[in-house]
Order: sequence, then structure tokens, then C-alpha cells
Amino acid sequence: MQKLVLPIVACLIAIAATGASAQSVWKWRDASGQVHISDAPPPANVPDKNILQRPSGAPAPAMAPTPAGEGSTSAATASAGASASAAATGVDSELQKKKARADKEKAEKDAADKAALDKKNAAIRADNCQRAQGQVKAFESGVRIARTNANGEREFLDDKQRASELQRAQESAAQNCK
Repeated sequence: MQKLVLPIVACLIAIAATGASAQSVWKWRDASGQVHISDAPPPANVPDKNILQRPSGAPAPAMAPTPAGEGSTSAATASAGASASAAATGVDSELQKKKARADKEKAEKDAADKAALDKKNAAIRADNCQRAQGQVKAFESGVRIARTNANGEREFLDDKQRASELQRAQESAAQNCK
């Protein structure tokens, strides 16, 4: 059963891929009569009558206005033009409304993100302030303070090192406790 299913699935995938690529093919004849096939549209100087194949999503050629003597009435042309411009205006206003709505939502999201970031930074600053104040109190208390050196040995701070660390802790507290 599995030996039969695998080839069928492979064929279906191949057919789907072929159909997808065939939908984006342009085919046109140039001024010298040579036929071109491409995934890009033909140059602008190629007349619509020389375009042999368009992709399925490509825009249809624009209809050239026909002279009044060829059976079309100017009233029909005017009403078609008016309905086309009304449709274009309706689409434009709808598009503008969607764009304005999207811009508003983006601005609201940006403002919310900025507020959340400011809140997070304030919390970090408050934590740093609390730690720095704790260090200042520890250095001012007079208790012996030790730290581990690079060899893993415990060494106690002398008065000069203690004063230096106290100054660093005070600067950190001043910076974070605004």
C-alpha cells in the first residue's frame, strides 16, 4: 500500500508545481516577429495585440476609446467612464481608510511597546538602585569584606580597596537612584 501511495503523492506535487509556474508566464511577439517567453512582462512598446499569453493575475489591456463613428455612443462611453471613476474613487477612499486604520493601530502598538519598555527599564533601575544601596551600606558598616581571586582563593579587602569599592558603589547608587 505504501509503495503505491508515495509515487502518487510525488506526481501530485509535481503537477501542482508545474501548474504554479505556468501561471506566471508571459508570451509575446516583438517587432521583428520573434516570440519571447518570460516571467517578466513585455516592454511597454509591445502592443497588446502582440501579447500572446498573460499570467492569470495580470491586468487586462486597457480599452482604447473608439471613435464616435464606429457604432459606440458618447453617452455609453461617458456612463462607463463615470462608473469606472466612481469605482476607483470608492476603492481609493476605502484604501485610504484601511491605511489610516493600520497607521493608527501601528502608532498605538508602538506607544504600548514604548510604555512597556519604559516600565521594564524602571524596574531594572529600581533593582540596581536597591543593590547599590546595599553595597554602600555593607562597605560603610565596617565589616570585613572578602572576595575570591582568580585562583579561587579568598582575600580580604584592605582599606584602600574598600574605599575604592565604596566610591564605585556610591556612584552606582547615585546613577540608578535618581
